[in-house]
Amino acid sequence: MMGILGGTFDPIHYGHLRPAQEVLHALNLAEIRFVPAANPPHRQPPIASAAQRLQMVQLAVAGIPGFNADDRELTRGGISYTVLTLQSLRQEFAHRPLCLLMGLDAFEKIETWHQWQTLFELAHVVVMTRPGWDVPGKNSLPAWALGRIVNHASQLKQREAGHIYFQTVRPQDISASSVRGAIAKGDSVTDMLPPAVHEYIHTNRIYSHRGN
Repeated sequence: MMGILGGTFDPIHYGHLRPAQEVLHALNLAEIRFVPAANPPHRQPPIASAAQRLQMVQLAVAGIPGFNADDRELTRGGISYTVLTLQSLRQEFAHRPLCLLMGLDAFEKIETWHQWQTLFELAHVVVMTRPGWDVPGKNSLPAWALGRIVNHASQLKQREAGHIYFQTVRPQDISASSVRGAIAKGDSVTDMLPPAVHEYIHTNRIYSHRGN
């Protein structure tokens, strides 16, 4: 199985990497592809350029078994819709189970995504949750989610797409905005992101202006 973790990654940090590593091992994934969004549809334009964000992702995952950077949203151009990325991956990996990784906040807004219902035709959705969080009861779930939720990771291997699985991960009190804010103020960020990413940001003077 392959995991897909998309995002702006402005910049990538341990709040992305550590939960992904937990999911990699918990689901016994062959790999996780980190896919930087060139032109994200649901937020303000990133501060770092698409090329810079891809480079930071490449530096962050270098040497970590099972982690790979994927540049398809940059090479494709246009709005970075997840459904297009999954369609591209499905063409490349026709019969491989694909797992789209996302946080609970993103999952709760999934109905606002472009062609969101098609996502389940292309991949499973793996929702990363905090310890102690319980799957809502049937009365709290939207009708489209009923029948998709599975309770065991092994069930994801039985189909190529279509399931929803909730995976507990340890919470990380790190956000891209907090990293950018710390850099703008000249505070240390060594505990927030990999050294190679920190060095790249420093060398290229990204996020160094107050207000970023």
